[in-house]
Amino acid sequence: MIYEKYVKRPLDCFLSVTALAALSPVLVVLSAAGTCAMKGNPFFTQNRPGRNEKIFKLIKFRTMTNEKDKNGELLPDEKRLIAYGRFLRKTSLDELPELINIAKGDMAIVGPRPLLERYLPYYTDKERKRHSVRPGLTGFAQVNGRNAVKWDQRLGMDVEYVKNITFKGDLSIILKTVMKVISHKDIVDAGSFDMLDLDEERKAKRGTDKDK
Repeated sequence: MIYEKYVKRPLDCFLSVTALAALSPVLVVLSAAGTCAMKGNPFFTQNRPGRNEKIFKLIKFRTMTNEKDKNGELLPDEKRLIAYGRFLRKTSLDELPELINIAKGDMAIVGPRPLLERYLPYYTDKERKRHSVRPGLTGFAQVNGRNAVKWDQRLGMDVEYVKNITFKGDLSIILKTVMKVISHKDIVDAGSFDMLDLDEERKAKRGTDKDK
């Protein structure tokens, strides 16, 4: 309780600012490389729900181009994910700009990952508890399967984390995250996994339940 209320946020702020300073050369190089590879803005921003479902702009390095078809529609993700983007995802370097979100107070180093805004209507009351804390750069679900885990399990682990926030637990998650990044485990590229988005899965489930 003391850690969660009085230590976690100041520690996150100190560590994120320190990391931004230490990694500034890497950020500059990736920004320049991304500008060339993406032929423009190297950053990707998107609205995400944060603590108490307050919307903030998540910032990452862009991994997909903005290529469109003859009708002006964006091409499928797997066609816009270029080699440079795959490298960023494989190494998790695309997540580095989120250190800015942590320094600003939008996010924490450890917490439930910030998911899409359009998912908000599809959480159960229990699952909404994941938004009672700041979302994290990494989290309990990410070190226990990452995006290869089914939604019910993934959101359940988020709620479990919220109920048991400790320094020891956060440290363990950080160390496991480092090992997963080094080993490249549980990282799924666009187009290589057939898991539905949360809203699609819940819509399909509701449709099935109505048919019974």
